[in-house]
Amino acid sequence: MEQKSSAEMVQEAKARIENLTVDQVADEIGKEDTLLVDLRESEERHQHGAIPGSMSVPRGLLEFWADPASALHKKEFELDRRVILYCSAGGRSALAADVLQQLGFSNVAHLDSGFTGWNEAGQPIDKLDMWAAS
Repeated sequence: MEQKSSAEMVQEAKARIENLTVDQVADEIGKEDTLLVDLRESEERHQHGAIPGSMSVPRGLLEFWADPASALHKKEFELDRRVILYCSAGGRSALAADVLQQLGFSNVAHLDSGFTGWNEAGQPIDKLDMWAAS
């Protein structure tokens, strides 16, 4: 089997998925059927904040929460629902979007520049209380 770097894997995933800009994600936030998913670790969310309205999903549980056949399935994940993923810089979310497509999600995308790009563009951010439940 050919060995690949993580950067190569991300680039290959980005070629198979929908890559959105900050403006495109901002236009989709708040639409009734859009699920915005934050894949970052809780420490990242508490340190930097989050995009308003996003659902925190541990990256290690995404496939289990999204899979309708899983005992851990979360009702927010519907195969035909618009799902937009983001992480810090776009790598984890690109890989995750690719995986969701393999699970049968037909309308999945990711924020290509990640939360970093969102923040740099001056978009709104929810500051999180690190002692409150997320």
